[in-house]
Amino acid sequence: MTPLGAISNAALTATPWRLERRLEVDARRTATCRILGAVGALAVAGILLLITGRNAFWIFWQALDAVFGSQRGIEGVILRAIPILMTALGVALSLRMKVWNIGSDGQFLIGALAAVGVGIHVDGPGWLVLITMAVAATLAGAVWMLVPAFARAYWDVNEIITTLLLNFVALQLVTWSALGFWRDKAAAVIQSTREVPFTLAGLPGAQSVTIALLVPLVIAVVLWWVFRSTTIGYEIDTIGGNPRAAGFAGIAVPRRIMVVMLFTGAIAGLGGMLQLSAPGAQAMNAGFSAQFGLSGFIVAALAGASFVGVIVGGLFIAAMFYAGLVLQTKGLSVYIIFAIYGVILTGIALGEIAAGYRLVRRDKEGDDDGGAAESAAVPPEAERMGGNS
Repeated sequence: MTPLGAISNAALTATPWRLERRLEVDARRTATCRILGAVGALAVAGILLLITGRNAFWIFWQALDAVFGSQRGIEGVILRAIPILMTALGVALSLRMKVWNIGSDGQFLIGALAAVGVGIHVDGPGWLVLITMAVAATLAGAVWMLVPAFARAYWDVNEIITTLLLNFVALQLVTWSALGFWRDKAAAVIQSTREVPFTLAGLPGAQSVTIALLVPLVIAVVLWWVFRSTTIGYEIDTIGGNPRAAGFAGIAVPRRIMVVMLFTGAIAGLGGMLQLSAPGAQAMNAGFSAQFGLSGFIVAALAGASFVGVIVGGLFIAAMFYAGLVLQTKGLSVYIIFAIYGVILTGIALGEIAAGYRLVRRDKEGDDDGGAAESAAVPPEAERMGGNS
């Protein structure tokens, strides 16, 4: 039982109820509990805001209006969701194998850095340069994951440490490029690289959203199909469940770990290129990632590595971030906004944990045991009937 379950059981000792862990939790129950957790967290946040003298109803209404009140708000959420979805999909893929990729932020940055290098140095038709940028970013993200993947697959080195530390290396490389070898000398105020002179085509009817939105959606569908209908997906899930048993079953565990981790880096790296090709984001500086990797990790973890859940969760997190930016312009403190984020994410996490338990009356515990003992004892008549059959 988890520490939270033990605490809850201790709190229920004076009641006729106890917590019992579910052997299986279906996806619908988990999703429902997460939604209820988010709703409960919003209620708690509202109460805290009211206690501190703030109008919670006005704040929530302004947040909803910022997201859904105009086309600009909806497109702002989508633009912020695209890089979050890309990093989240990469993390979710690794989590299916119980590999914790904490370095998606670094892979995202290195992918964008490779794309910048191509975009500002390669001449040619825009569509060809963009394709080359995408290939370079994908390969760069995979190469950045090469050392952690090899160390985890063949030497059993903890991937949390290696992927996390590489985030800082990637950030320093980006800062170096913005201040040094690729610096835009024409920009007097903001230190950044030179701008890439190409952007992806816009979606029909959209003002700022490009076809980059289709990429995470297609990747999510492909990954969903792989894990639902192919042997590769089954093998990855088997490794995540029990690597030793997977090895006994003939699965090449180190090779599978290696390939999956490289794919996670490639997806995050491609996400960096997609962000770079968005209107108004065609140059890199130290703040380019905006913690997209961390947000993607949170989304993947809360979604339970479900690719459908990643899409929903990514849009939800992006909506919260965009609403927070709008609320800051209306005078709400950034610390209050971060506190609301924390409460909501905690509520979702608690809802997921709660989905794995159910309340059972203590007076039924003996009945259940008695029924099991009774069913275990076979009457002599039944034995004779079984022997004659």
